[in-house]
Formats: sequence, structure tokens, C-alpha cells
Amino acid sequence: MTGFPPRSPSSGLSLGPGEVHVWSIQLDPPAEVVERLGRSLSADEWERANRFRFDKHRRQYVVGRGALRTLLAAYAGGRPEAVRFRYGHRGKPFLESPDPGDIQFNLSNSDELALVGFVRGPEIGVDVEYLKPMPDCETIAERFFSESERVVLRGIPGPRKEEAFFNCWTRKEAYLKAVGEGLAAPLDSFDVTLAPGEPPRMLTLEGDAERAARWFFHHLLPAESYVGAVAIDGGEWEVKTWAFAG
Repeated sequence: MTGFPPRSPSSGLSLGPGEVHVWSIQLDPPAEVVERLGRSLSADEWERANRFRFDKHRRQYVVGRGALRTLLAAYAGGRPEAVRFRYGHRGKPFLESPDPGDIQFNLSNSDELALVGFVRGPEIGVDVEYLKPMPDCETIAERFFSESERVVLRGIPGPRKEEAFFNCWTRKEAYLKAVGEGLAAPLDSFDVTLAPGEPPRMLTLEGDAERAARWFFHHLLPAESYVGAVAIDGGEWEVKTWAFAG
């Protein structure tokens, strides 16, 4: 089943131990919602928003950041406009607090949908992709996927080959975002499952199955024609999902 149940984020959202919360955010809401969410953005966020060439991309950025601020304020307390960020060496945002028990989060967007995941403790990676037609998915996989992943993909029949490709891509991206590397790390340095219906997991990490087994993955179907993934280093987690109705 695709789609998350709608929920309005109120103050005092509770994120318990062992829980991962994932919210989907529609990036094309009515104009009044865009305006309201935009009021919480900082000056540097507006500066970045105004660098986008197209209105669509500016609006998507404003809605995504405004919803992120709204959710962080509901979890951590305070007002959305008072949320402060610091950034890792590759631009990954964190809350401006040194407390390691604080909330970790990660935001991803594709087309008109964003996903944001929250957890207490370890860093989290989230990825979402719009399931656009990919007739060249095997060619792309030959460039970026590991040998074992390419073999699996070749063996999947036509109608489900693109689904398998995006399963693989989102799991790889979620892992790289969890470790803060983005596409700086080679995509073929680790292997993940990708066949439709197969549980999401990492099989080897730089050839090491034990290191790979530490990683927790979760498969997501946040909306029609979208697929996503969550990756966290260590532990077993209960994943709860909602659609942002703010």
C-alpha cells in the first residue's frame, strides 16, 4: 500500500527510544501554505531560495525547509523560526546543539514530494525518488552499481526492472546520506538488496558482510509513484510514518 496517513504536527511531538519517524511533505501546497511556511525561514535560507532560477524550485525549497522547521519545533519545543542549524563538511544539516542525545534528521526530495526522517541518537539517512520511466536503467547501473547488484538487476523481468533499480538507488543514497558522504563515496563500494519484495538490507560494505549487517534499512512507499528508504547504523527500529498536514 502506498501513502502515509495525514497528521497535523502539534507542539510536543514525542519521539521515543527505538523509534524512527518519517514524514512525507507535498511540495506543491496552496499558495497561502507556501507563504505561511516561508515566514519561518532564516535570512540565509531566503538567500538560497532566491538563487533558484525557476519559481517551482524556489517554492519546493521554501516548503521543504518550512515544514522541516515546523516539525523540528514540534519535536524539540520552541518556534519554527527559532530553529538553528549547523552544517557538516558536505553540507548535511544538524540542529545547533552539541548534545549527542538530540534529534537527528535528514531531508530528501524528488519532484513534488519530500521525506524527512527523525531519530534520537545515531545519524539517519533518508532518500526518496519519483518513479519516472528509466529505459536506460541497466546502462546507469553498469556505471554505478556493484557487480552483484548488476547481475540481480539483469535477471529481473522488464516491468519490475525499474522498480528494482530505484530500490537499489534509494537504499544506496540513504546510506551515503547517513554517513554524510553524498555521492562523494563510490556507489559500488557496498552491496544492497534490490529485488522487488526482498527485505531491504546491506549485504557487504567494502567486502565486509559483518560491517554491512550492522546497518538498519527500511523500505518506504510514501505516495503513488514514489519509493524511499531509511538507513541507520546499528539497532532495530520501529518506523512510524505520516503525511505532513501543516
